[in-house]
Amino acid sequence: MPLRKHLARRGKKKMSQKQMKEAFVSNHNGTSVLEVTQGLCLPAFCILCRGLLIILSQYLCSSHTWRTRLFIDFVFLIVPLVATLTILSSFVLLEHLAVIILGAGLFYQIYCRRTYYARIPVQKILEKFLKISLESEYVPAISCFRVINSAFTAVAILAVDFPLFPRRFAKTELYGTGAMDFGVGGFIFGTAMVCPEVRRKYAEGSRFYYLTKSLYSVWPLVFLGIGRLVIIKSIGYQEHLTEYGVHWNFFFTLMVVKLITSLLLIIFPLNKSWIVAISIIVLYQLALDFTPLKRLILYGTDGSGTRIGLLNANREGIISTLGYVAIHMAGVQTGSYMFKKRSHVKDWIKVTYCILLTAISLFISLYIVQVNVEVVSRRMANLAFCIWIVASSLILLSSLLLGDIILSFAKFLTKGAIVPCSWKPVQPSATSKKHSESLVSEAERKEPSLCLITAMNRNQLVFFLLSNITTGLINLMVDTLHSSTLWALIVLNLYMFTNCLIIFVLHLQDKTIKFW
Repeated sequence: MPLRKHLARRGKKKMSQKQMKEAFVSNHNGTSVLEVTQGLCLPAFCILCRGLLIILSQYLCSSHTWRTRLFIDFVFLIVPLVATLTILSSFVLLEHLAVIILGAGLFYQIYCRRTYYARIPVQKILEKFLKISLESEYVPAISCFRVINSAFTAVAILAVDFPLFPRRFAKTELYGTGAMDFGVGGFIFGTAMVCPEVRRKYAEGSRFYYLTKSLYSVWPLVFLGIGRLVIIKSIGYQEHLTEYGVHWNFFFTLMVVKLITSLLLIIFPLNKSWIVAISIIVLYQLALDFTPLKRLILYGTDGSGTRIGLLNANREGIISTLGYVAIHMAGVQTGSYMFKKRSHVKDWIKVTYCILLTAISLFISLYIVQVNVEVVSRRMANLAFCIWIVASSLILLSSLLLGDIILSFAKFLTKGAIVPCSWKPVQPSATSKKHSESLVSEAERKEPSLCLITAMNRNQLVFFLLSNITTGLINLMVDTLHSSTLWALIVLNLYMFTNCLIIFVLHLQDKTIKFW
């Protein structure tokens, strides 16, 4: 009898702990669009500083060990993200200033020590730089975009459970722009930029074959979605009910988005994806405004918030998928534009300008929509939400492109400069081109794996799964609600370092984990 009472009390304590954690991450209104944008752009400048430091360090030592490279990448990519989302959340502008000063100092040192064009004026050097070509097997900015989004999401999903994490950055309940609201939309946009359609992976073969391949590729997402659902329900883990619903989760959203967009890209040409995106989101917003659809999402079929029935139980996750389909199609359009054949620096400067201009135009559109139509709502994935996600993604992408161009200029000045996950500058003349290839391309082939960015980009889904699993384990073992600032920082950095180390070792072993 005493044992039964003890177990009952323990059950109540567990239940109250779960309710406390659910309340802790619920009913938030977000922060300003500007603050989220500032936080997103910071990692782009950190990656630039990381590249400049690697170039400068090559004057002192010829090569780095994998431990040194992992440490550098972790300090410049992960540590600033942890700090921005915790102790330095109110000092983002100061962080920007510090990173810009550091970058300027590193660039100045590289320029003073340059091994090429040592006695030529700056104007002449710039003229020569604008004539060179940039070579790479992929677009570095896209890889960095995907990695930044993955790292940001990984930090946020655990940090949100600690008091150290500002509540304004948490996912919003109904309306608003929280930093975590960008995570899912940014992930879908980043995935769309490198989807098989953009990379012309299924260029040959019938449409039926392409559709079959697309259907086959979603089964891991079904498995992961069901697996997450079973585990969460069986251990009584805390849930944010209004995020997706009772049974729905992010993997199911990815699955449905993949299926719908695969069908759309069979019907419509790739270069018309932006028209499809606009059409879907405008029609969806009209349905929200002029039909009972919005009422259904917010209050269910009976108007009292019922969760009875599959649709009512998962109404947020099911219906908001339409917004994510529009974001995916916008990502497809962006990816197809980015992967167009171009090599000269001038061409990439033009691309950066066009993407930045589009982002600014979308932010202006966002202001107009929020004033006259409806404010951003992640829960509904409405018109304003989709515009915000695409605009924020493009501003991050343009920042990364600008950083890549500056880094390419630093490599252009330095003999044999090697920076993983960056463009290779190639001289315009045949002689110089041969010289450049022998110094840069061959050297980079020797060290293809010493890069955390490449490692995370290679196994992005594995990193995301690993982050979710370790987040769950930490929440079960640690009382996050009552953790001190120092303890929270130690846990967050150890958690991220463990995840990064596992992914980095997989990359060193040349392992790409795929389920299809």
